[in-house]
Amino acid sequence: MTSTLATTRTKRIMSGMRPTGRLHLGHYFGVLINWVRFQNEYESFFSIVDWHALTTKYQNVAEIKKNIFEIALDWLAAGIDPEVSTIYVQSGVPEIAELHLLLSMITQQNWVEREPTLKDMVRMLAQDEAEAREKATYGLLGYPVLMSADILAFKGELVPVGKDQESHLEFARDLARKFNNLYGVDYFPEPKPEFTSTPLLKGIDGQKMGKSYNNDIKLADTADDTTKQVLKMVTDRTRIARTDPGHVDLCEVPWPMYLIFASDIKEQVKDECESAAIGCVDCKKRLAAHMNDYLRPMRERREKLERNPDELMKILEHGNMKARKVAGQTLKGVREIMGLIDWRGAQ
Repeated sequence: MTSTLATTRTKRIMSGMRPTGRLHLGHYFGVLINWVRFQNEYESFFSIVDWHALTTKYQNVAEIKKNIFEIALDWLAAGIDPEVSTIYVQSGVPEIAELHLLLSMITQQNWVEREPTLKDMVRMLAQDEAEAREKATYGLLGYPVLMSADILAFKGELVPVGKDQESHLEFARDLARKFNNLYGVDYFPEPKPEFTSTPLLKGIDGQKMGKSYNNDIKLADTADDTTKQVLKMVTDRTRIARTDPGHVDLCEVPWPMYLIFASDIKEQVKDECESAAIGCVDCKKRLAAHMNDYLRPMRERREKLERNPDELMKILEHGNMKARKVAGQTLKGVREIMGLIDWRGAQ
């Protein structure tokens, strides 16, 4: 299977996530479900970017190791196949750090300072200008260059993003273009977005689903926990009594979830809601059952992997080795182009 795919997948894709904890349904439908599809179309590199976590969490590192394994479990449970895709930990590929250093030599300071991703991160971290100066560490300022190194180390041609994130790739494209022009080479491809269908998945309170809002449903949650969260979902606020007819267009969370998890019965759900044949509590219980049926195979895969941490470690170590081999070849070319002796090759 792997060899057949290797001959048909002609482009490389690279993407990653910070290890910030267990993933929720928003991550799955916004990102992971696309990665699972992409891995059969492109040569795929998926990175757990722990150095990026340190750019903003350098004072709170207690959970990073644990979260690396949590995110790996969620990826594998969701269907990322380590025999097809390369799953690796950013800090397990030191070649990325060296490439980051070399690329920083040709990166103008004002490029970094005007980068919108960096501005957004500083804005989220700080309440005022004084705090922003304190939070904007040397590592955080280098975030856009490190992000570019993540992509360019694998000569990533495509990066899966939503439409609203296209500008985030502009920096990596500019840096690849500058390197090529500066040294008169055609070495780095300019990474382009692979647009994903990224629906805004609402949390149980009607806001965007997010861990910080405590309104999420995690892939690793138990069936009981999922049911409890579903029963808290905001429904049609105009429906006061059980006998009042509902309005699916005003049902804030359960109805959109039905369209994802049980679209085959949407007409039945609509009719029962709008005729008051079913109450919101019973409707949400039925939704929870459909959601748990959908998530059960993922949760079973996750539990099996969780019981075998040695196997998980082997998967990550193998992915790191594969990633180092590819990134090492890229770095060898960069050293040569930039006039450096490849001391490792000379040993």
